[in-house]
Amino acid sequence: MTDKTNAPTATSTAGLRGVTAATSSISDVLGEKGQLIYQGYDIHDLAKRSTFEEVIFLLWNKRLPKRDELDDLKRALAAAYEIPTEIVELMKRYPRDADPIDVLRTNVSVLEFYEPNSRDLSREAAIKTAIKLTAQFPTLVATAERIRQGQDVVKPDSSLNIAANFLYMLTGEKPSEHHAKVFDVALVLHADHEFNASTFAARVVAGTLATMYAGVAAAIAALSGPLHGGANTAVMRTLLEIGEVDNVDSYIKKALSEKRKIMGFGHAVYRTEDPRATHLRKFSKEMGELAGDTKWYEISRKVEEVMQREKGLYPNVDFFSASTYYMMGIPLDLYTPIFAVSRISGWTGHILEQYADNKLIRPRAEYVGKRDVPYVPIDQR
Repeated sequence: MTDKTNAPTATSTAGLRGVTAATSSISDVLGEKGQLIYQGYDIHDLAKRSTFEEVIFLLWNKRLPKRDELDDLKRALAAAYEIPTEIVELMKRYPRDADPIDVLRTNVSVLEFYEPNSRDLSREAAIKTAIKLTAQFPTLVATAERIRQGQDVVKPDSSLNIAANFLYMLTGEKPSEHHAKVFDVALVLHADHEFNASTFAARVVAGTLATMYAGVAAAIAALSGPLHGGANTAVMRTLLEIGEVDNVDSYIKKALSEKRKIMGFGHAVYRTEDPRATHLRKFSKEMGELAGDTKWYEISRKVEEVMQREKGLYPNVDFFSASTYYMMGIPLDLYTPIFAVSRISGWTGHILEQYADNKLIRPRAEYVGKRDVPYVPIDQR
């Protein structure tokens, strides 16, 4: 019989808000300051001066790479771009109306079948798996989209970095230097964000010593929920509904009066502007100017102004990424899979960290049900 006086007690916190579940050196969000750091480096420095491949190395190794280390990582990633032909053929059999994020989750599970060493969780083997997943996510997303659109699949180009290669596989044309740079910085900005829902899901699964593929599939499953992923898609749909700058005031005020949420504003952690939004705002403007049409940027700025005035809310990373991706010609329902193309670097970094000092993640629940209920035989109920 359990001595209840010595039993562990649980402290209930809705959504685990404010609860520290584990230690990590990968990233930190300082909400009051509006600061995001990766392994000690401020996101503004990384966005201005680094590349996605450098950030991948940083997240996995706790430091920036030396020149030869970065070259080695680039070569390893490029060598792993291609996906098994069996997966390409399988994708051709998926329903054309399948949600792209669900397609990605399914493909990650299938991809494990072609990795004979997936259950080797040693650091050396896990790094190889992380390289393969990070390299192949862009190929999986772009290939699925080409198939969905009835277009020929574009094979990856190993001479291109991850950002440029993805845009090439998606469109069939080599991207401009500016487009490739904008997308590369977007990948840097989305690479990690501490213990959000998908990252925590990945760590919970990895904590059971399941494979990296299983942890990543769980992360994608968490990302598919509208309370975590899909916000920038919703933002762009809102901008399209608004249509013109002159419609912003009336649209936002009506939406707020009807208690409708305006996506892309506010954050669970930040109390000031999301530092990632600073860069994406600039990109939204640049993309519009290059295209000779700043309409979506201007509408976005006006929405930002009204939301600040009416609700005191700042834009988050999703708000300006919406118009930036839209001006690049990226389909709206690919925004969440594109997030995963970046966040796979963080997910795998967290899984590597979990494996290195593993403790099974097993929180308690505060029981609020009945106690000491007598059992009544079924004929007497």
